[in-house]
Amino acid sequence: MLQYVQDESTRTVESERLEEETLRAAGGGLEEDTAVGAEGEGGGEVEVPEDVAHLDWHQQQRVIKRRATLLMAVGTGLVLLFSDPMVDVLSNLGARTGVPPFYISFICAPLASNASELLASVYYARKKTRRSITISLSTLEGAACMNNTFCLAIFMALVAFNRLAWHFTAETLAILVVEVTVAGFARARVLRGWTSLVVLALFPASIALVAGLEAIGLD
Repeated sequence: MLQYVQDESTRTVESERLEEETLRAAGGGLEEDTAVGAEGEGGGEVEVPEDVAHLDWHQQQRVIKRRATLLMAVGTGLVLLFSDPMVDVLSNLGARTGVPPFYISFICAPLASNASELLASVYYARKKTRRSITISLSTLEGAACMNNTFCLAIFMALVAFNRLAWHFTAETLAILVVEVTVAGFARARVLRGWTSLVVLALFPASIALVAGLEAIGLD
């Protein structure tokens, strides 16, 4: 009888210990899932402004979207305010230096217009997580698509509808060559370090391509 009671007591203790370990494991899993949800895919921590960190998720999204809308409106206003004077500055700079305005704008304009995308991409890339690298590359690819497809389509539409003289064959071909090359790299599932050097070299190579095409008589 005493042996039976001891066996039952041992089973009860083992059962309670097993149940406690099960609950602890389940709790750890929930904490891990919560941590993953808070950090985001790829282990990168989701950043929110410090002044809204105490709010719940829905309130944070409402405040962030309101601020983003305000900043976009201010940025659009600044672009409308300074774009025309900037074009005049680049034209005058080309006239004073004797360099064709295309080369001046081809070098200076991208540095000014794409500075925000460049700084944002560098900021995310420094985190060295899968999620941040994805955001960085998506930002650059989005800017490239916007500049070389949408803006190019608007430019061609203006030329076509206003019946302007066409003297941009060399420039357009250079843009298309760069687009096809970058699209090939963008479709790759794995990007190596040397690909960045190739993509970076496309910028001076495109200028040289335009100069070469114009040298052979292609306007």
